[in-house]
Amino acid sequence: MSRIVLGITGSIAAYKAADLASQLTKAGHEVTCVLSKAAAEFVTPLTLATLSRRPVVMDLFAEKEGWQPGHIQLADDADLLLIAPATANVLASLAHGFANDALTAIALATRAPILIAPAMNGKMWLHLATQKNVETLKSWGAQFVEPAEGLLACGYEGVGRLAPVEDILAAAQRVLQKPDA
Repeated sequence: MSRIVLGITGSIAAYKAADLASQLTKAGHEVTCVLSKAAAEFVTPLTLATLSRRPVVMDLFAEKEGWQPGHIQLADDADLLLIAPATANVLASLAHGFANDALTAIALATRAPILIAPAMNGKMWLHLATQKNVETLKSWGAQFVEPAEGLLACGYEGVGRLAPVEDILAAAQRVLQKPDA
């Protein structure tokens, strides 16, 4: 059983993270969902807690027990940090080393492999700033499940949709099977 931290950010695609959490849990992984405040506008902590069978982390300072900061414990224990969906905002935060919420603090502290599945408006995805942030993260070893093309929630057609859940699950499995993961 692998320990997976599933980071969920404020994209309309956040509702698909419920399926990801469910599928990963059914596959025998221990899944801890870390939900950004913006993501909670799209999917509830109760849904994710029920599907993952574990408490959901939303607050950097909501320590439950013991002396060790919870985000550091999650960062240390993770076999994989999977961020799906990842917004342009979280990509920028990660690429610039910000740790201003639970998810970005865990990302900065973990030594586990990081797998990112972006989802956003196509213009945001193709913007030079976003592409530079992706290049930076890849140069640091982060792996990506590229966004898909199709009709976007904003009404545009193009790249930016969250990759299919099956593709994200397959990519996570590949990362977890690597000997250094």
